[in-house]
Amino acid sequence: MKVGFIGAGCMATTMGRHLINAGHEVVLSSSRGPEALAVLVAELGPAASAGSKQEAAECDVVILATNWADAPVALKRIEWSGRILVDGTNAHLGSEPDISADGVARSVAALEGRTSSETIAAMAPGARLVKSISNMPMAWIQDFSPQKPKTVLFVSGDDRDAKALVVELIDSTGLVALDLGSLSEGGRMQQLGGPLSAIELHFVRRIVR
Repeated sequence: MKVGFIGAGCMATTMGRHLINAGHEVVLSSSRGPEALAVLVAELGPAASAGSKQEAAECDVVILATNWADAPVALKRIEWSGRILVDGTNAHLGSEPDISADGVARSVAALEGRTSSETIAAMAPGARLVKSISNMPMAWIQDFSPQKPKTVLFVSGDDRDAKALVVELIDSTGLVALDLGSLSEGGRMQQLGGPLSAIELHFVRRIVR
């Protein structure tokens, strides 16, 4: 598959390496422009390239790998047309509502009962949104060897086919995807403050399929 990243920080670099090692291609994009990614693309090798955010958004699967506060601008003026968008962001866990000057909720407390991914879905009309990858620090999955632990990445979404493709993509890397259900239920469990957030799980075996 060809996977596009909107954002080119730690998440894009880490997941990009896992995906490339599994035989996929990646397209990285940054608000600084493709030229700013030349060194990173060279490090990742010939399966990596840099492009505009629209070029990244035209890949088979697109991963939103920006900071939460940057998501509204990053998602502007993209025509999704039913493509799959993986939400890799997290609103911060402040105890008080945090809302930007232009009215964007920045903390979980400011989401008024919605999950962070439901909020992202509203910013990307037409996208088939899946929440994943952001349930743990990227520092926990820096082993890129074939013998790496089968670390669990949770997956939540309302589109069954989109989730199945994201599960297939994650599993292909040697990491393990675990479906938590819908955005409203599963998304709440894995977002910051949820019971499955920032928990490192390694898959051992599955007894019943």
